[in-house]
Amino acid sequence: MKKNEFLQELKRLIHKIPEHDQAEILQDLEEYFTDGMLDGKTEEEITAALGSPKALARDLLAAHHLEKAETTISSGNVFRAMWAVLGLGFFNLIFVLGPFVGLVGVLIGGWAASAGFIAAPLLVLVNYFLYPDTFEWFDVFASSAFCGLGLFGAMGMYSVTKFLQSGFLRYLKFNMRLVKGGLRHAE
Repeated sequence: MKKNEFLQELKRLIHKIPEHDQAEILQDLEEYFTDGMLDGKTEEEITAALGSPKALARDLLAAHHLEKAETTISSGNVFRAMWAVLGLGFFNLIFVLGPFVGLVGVLIGGWAASAGFIAAPLLVLVNYFLYPDTFEWFDVFASSAFCGLGLFGAMGMYSVTKFLQSGFLRYLKFNMRLVKGGLRHAE
């Protein structure tokens, strides 16, 4: 594949990356081609060394989404980063999707339990209006205690959510380095 074909195909594949980042990537590749040609390599040899534009675009998109998720941690950015890293290979389907589903399950369970505890007094009130002869003061005090536990649980879940998001992003970066060519112990 010739240099211009390679760069045009790559540019088409990375259109989701902002323009200034695309220009920087293409400039780096232009320099890579220039250096390679100064070393006596042909354009075909250089493009062969770079791999397919599709594989390079997947790496670049995964790196872009990871960087975006690190700068602005949100559920959407973490999900997009996870999805981009998943696209790097079948290996990641097991080693990224599995932990992601497990963490999402833990978060949903924790938030649902907290919300249920917080809503306990409201449920006692609804029960009072639907079945007034079953009212007991114990239910009011117990539901108030559960509401307090739910508030503490929600505060704890907020911290746990932030911790798991940043931990999962580190895991995605580790996984991406592993898939892209192994880990170096000298780093």
